[in-house]
Amino acid sequence: MTTFQDTVSQFTSDTPPDKTPASVPTPEDTRVPTKRDKARFRSRRSSLDERLIGPRPKHRKRHRTLFLSDIHLGTPGCKAELLLDFLRNNDAETIYLVGDIIDGWRLKRSWYWSAAHNAVVQEILRKARKGSNVVYVPGNHDEALRDYTGLNFGGVDVLDETIHVAADGRHFLVIHGDQFDGVVKYAKWLAHLGDRAYELALWMNNWLHDIRRAFGLSYWSLSSWLKHKVKNAVEFISSYEVALAREARERNVDGVICGHIHHAEMRDIDGVLYCNDGDWVESCTALAEDNAGQFSIITWRRFSWEHDEYIAPVEMEPDDLIESTPAMPCVLSAA
Repeated sequence: MTTFQDTVSQFTSDTPPDKTPASVPTPEDTRVPTKRDKARFRSRRSSLDERLIGPRPKHRKRHRTLFLSDIHLGTPGCKAELLLDFLRNNDAETIYLVGDIIDGWRLKRSWYWSAAHNAVVQEILRKARKGSNVVYVPGNHDEALRDYTGLNFGGVDVLDETIHVAADGRHFLVIHGDQFDGVVKYAKWLAHLGDRAYELALWMNNWLHDIRRAFGLSYWSLSSWLKHKVKNAVEFISSYEVALAREARERNVDGVICGHIHHAEMRDIDGVLYCNDGDWVESCTALAEDNAGQFSIITWRRFSWEHDEYIAPVEMEPDDLIESTPAMPCVLSAA
């Protein structure tokens, strides 16, 4: 059985961004894909909506910086298709992956990896090849990658934490944030128990989401609504935000950008700008910076084609034509 360590090793295969992706045959590769290879490839793609594997929009929204966290690839609760649609419609000079991108806790218990999860990883690596600066700051669910901090794999820099300099000159501490969660830090068994309960809530989310989709309604998170109705949860979020803001103040920076608690927020705390980019299992949000250095939270709970102003792309980009040809699938290839 494939393990989380195998997944990490595939994800961190050192493929220079200027070389041909492993899934595209090179002149030196004389192996002809078999019928089984092609069938697996067709099966992998057919499980995705055709609009998510067709031409990319040419007029994508361009940002200076994007911050994404708590994607939890490897879990049924991950809204991978919505995230894939977001990535195909948004570009950035720099993309920060602020922890819990791959859920190692879940993958160690049982293997779950859909075509959409694979497509999200490939889309991120594609952006790195296309010139985006991609920085991966591991969290507690993908803590195995903290052993690789300081290295670059496939155009992705792995850092334990970093300082982001905004366009207006402000400095922001970028950190996942689990270091300031007492449960994760001092009672990990309790964190795992809570993770199981959270999975149950997310399962209920998916069931409710299917019903809402049948009526043409957008995604709505039951677990998020319940969490913010519970007094203790609200108090925890508040103390967590204050702790992160205090850490940023002690480091003499202007703000902090984090994830971990699955609650998108942007507010001033005693002169420090606290920014949480949310998650892709409940809120489906990202934090974006424009060329003036202004930050905003983007919510992506509907597919791009569900908006009235949507214009379907009619032409493929050159590399889309290459990627559309049958090739040997790889769970976490740089395709």
